[in-house]
Amino acid sequence: MRPHLGAQVARHAVLALFAVLFALPLYLAVVAATRSAPAFLNGVPVAPGGQLGHNLSQVFGRGITNSPAIGNLMVNSAVMALGVSLGKLVLSVPVAYAVVFFRFRGRLVAFWLVLATLMLPVEVRFFPTYQVTTQLGMLNSFSGLIVPLIASATAVFFFRQSFRSFPLELADAARLDGIGPLGFLWRVVLPLSKPGLAAVFVLEFIYGWNQYLWPLLVTSGTHTTVVMGIREMISAAQSFAVPQWNLVMTVALLGLLPPVLVVLIMQRWFVRGLTAGIS
Repeated sequence: MRPHLGAQVARHAVLALFAVLFALPLYLAVVAATRSAPAFLNGVPVAPGGQLGHNLSQVFGRGITNSPAIGNLMVNSAVMALGVSLGKLVLSVPVAYAVVFFRFRGRLVAFWLVLATLMLPVEVRFFPTYQVTTQLGMLNSFSGLIVPLIASATAVFFFRQSFRSFPLELADAARLDGIGPLGFLWRVVLPLSKPGLAAVFVLEFIYGWNQYLWPLLVTSGTHTTVVMGIREMISAAQSFAVPQWNLVMTVALLGLLPPVLVVLIMQRWFVRGLTAGIS
């Protein structure tokens, strides 16, 4: 049955309204990044300007006074996001593999205990995690940024559900061919799980890139991330007689670019990973 024309029009109108609401802040950021600082004295301009190249050169050149260099911030955020996303894959895949393909006493109890950690907000775990990080001497380092965040109950659950969709005959056939557990994981399970691996990688990359509170607690100076740097740049921009909002928005767009590129590059695998293999 085809929906009524009026229902179709109303549905598309609602979708268009929400699309505009979501896109409006991004559009304002683009407008601000293409304007000069004095353009904001009488309010936010409506149309983009022609100062984007000048703002980019200024940001990468001398930046904003009393604020960190944008190049270092981008590198730090990239290292953290890649480390967190790859670390979560390395830990989560073996855990889910053991729960699904091995039979041992207490495996389901262990899985549900891992899943129960989702009940705890991340902020609740910050104080003990910070204490352990301090005792291990990982403050102001990439290991302090990455290691405490690589455990993921969400990724374990995702891979467990994905692995459960595999026919058990695959494991039996691999055993008959003389393939051991590690060989079965490496030669069969992982190749068949590429869409799921890509989906989790994209989600966790964005998660690691957007982290603010944890890097604020454990790092400073040379290991500052771009999300932390934007906050410092806002304070620095307000100290001028004419606030440098155009430079702040330019940095914000630069900080938005890597996650968007990762999603666009891996979009096909990302969608397949989220829609296939879930039982």
